[in-house]
Amino acid sequence: MLKYQKIAYEIKKYIEDNDLQQGHKLPVLEKLMKQFSASKSTLSNALDLLENKGDIYQVRGSGIFVRRHKRKEYINLLSNQGFKKDLENLKITSKVLELEVRKPTNEVAQSLNIGLQDNVYYVKRIRYINGETLCLEESYYNKSIITYLNKEIVNDSIFNYINEGLGLKVGFSDLYIHVDTLTEKEAEYLGLSEGSPKFYVETIFHLTNGNPFDFSKITYNYKHAHFFVQENLGN
Repeated sequence: MLKYQKIAYEIKKYIEDNDLQQGHKLPVLEKLMKQFSASKSTLSNALDLLENKGDIYQVRGSGIFVRRHKRKEYINLLSNQGFKKDLENLKITSKVLELEVRKPTNEVAQSLNIGLQDNVYYVKRIRYINGETLCLEESYYNKSIITYLNKEIVNDSIFNYINEGLGLKVGFSDLYIHVDTLTEKEAEYLGLSEGSPKFYVETIFHLTNGNPFDFSKITYNYKHAHFFVQENLGN
């Protein structure tokens, strides 16, 4: 992780740990430079990164401000940290349907940039929000990067384990969205009727060094899943 990325991570963590809300003013640039022992260009790169991700906004002549005007129970569609953080005030639980090591399909191997002879962890689970079905999730983790998973980890937050347990940092993700109707089996998992609206998302998650480690396919329950997107129109 480059220095400006590490600084951006620390500033974002400070915002989250202190539950700073929309409009809260952060220390001025000079003070942040001193705090992180960083040059002006390095700090500017860190702040630009945070601004592009929708965490802060900068007003020339006024300062640096927190941008966190989120509605409760909404998931950041462009988040690369898993949705549990967006729903931290709600009860998020999981039911693990499958957890095994297997060989990847052509699609999975291509998405994770691995060979067909390599191993992946396959995870299939249903996620619940306050006891109501939120989504059906199928994920494939490159086992050479995510070296160990068990049912306890998969029952909780895999991304927390990746960040805190393995010490890995998620860098970015590629998102592919489909709208369709539920198959009979998908409807059964989600507690809906066959043919109901289907909001389906495929995501490839990468570490900060660019290596893809997770290829996920998520089918959301349209009744309980709500999303938001933060966009910078000036960029």
